Amino acid sequence: MLRQHSVTTPAMAAVGLGPIVSRRSPDSFGPQTYNRITVRAVTPTIGAEITGIDLGSVDEESFAEIGRALLEWKVLFFRDQHITRDEHREFAARFGEIELHPFFRFAQPGQSAKDVSTLARGTGSPGYENNWHNDVTFLETPSRAAVLRAVEIPEVGGDTLWADMGAAYDALTDDVKERLDTAHAEHHWVDTFGSYMQDDVRDGFLASHPPIEHPVIRVIPETGRRVLFVNALFTKRILGVTEEESSALLDGLYRHIQRPEFQVRLRWQPDTIAVWDNRSCQHYATSDYFPARRVMERISVVGERPLGVLS
Repeated sequence: MLRQHSVTTPAMAAVGLGPIVSRRSPDSFGPQTYNRITVRAVTPTIGAEITGIDLGSVDEESFAEIGRALLEWKVLFFRDQHITRDEHREFAARFGEIELHPFFRFAQPGQSAKDVSTLARGTGSPGYENNWHNDVTFLETPSRAAVLRAVEIPEVGGDTLWADMGAAYDALTDDVKERLDTAHAEHHWVDTFGSYMQDDVRDGFLASHPPIEHPVIRVIPETGRRVLFVNALFTKRILGVTEEESSALLDGLYRHIQRPEFQVRLRWQPDTIAVWDNRSCQHYATSDYFPARRVMERISVVGERPLGVLS
């Protein structure tokens, strides 16, 4: 259980004005070498553009390098990928079992496939994903990764941003790290996807999808990286402290992750694909293009139960 503190929490960040420099990955993982793909960094810790590969036909050696690049850079960008939905599905399935989102059909009716989330925004349907979040943390095993394909993009606007939760963790003060390393938080979907459901439908799902507890600080098993694992959409409270202290801690963490030094921004182009590690970064889809049209298709990969520091 967390120690009780005043609701006036200490400063979150160990740094103020001046350099904010985090590790890209732990020393035990280290910078990777790539022979089959070309990796160009977009920022020092998060985001890389990958060239020299056709995602419609990826051999085993190239895919292994893509996997290592994803662990190192958290989100990868592939331009000029002229692939079909089936090829999109086949590539995503290389990362693991494809996830079936339990609630997306309520938020975006008219879905044409159970394993593909079509995000069609435009006249009459403005984008609402403009809040920092990891996907589906209300599940016992939140998504491991997601593969997002640009189908139709506005002439300007509609960018997506990702934030490195390992870099955000590194920049916390030692006191905050100590408090959060063994803390757990409750995650739930009822205030988000539940708002699109009829009362009886929502009540029926509550039994099968109750609130879930996850560690506030998650450890990525392949690298040993510690990352923040709370988000403004689905995290309801930190357990073991008062509601006031939970709110103060979460509000401070949400402000903290908004530092641009932790972020990368993608300007979409036709046939661009982004792949991200949903465990180690959050994302934010800008909603600045309405009433222009923006259509994206996302296929997500089933994840594992999050490991905490003491797991």
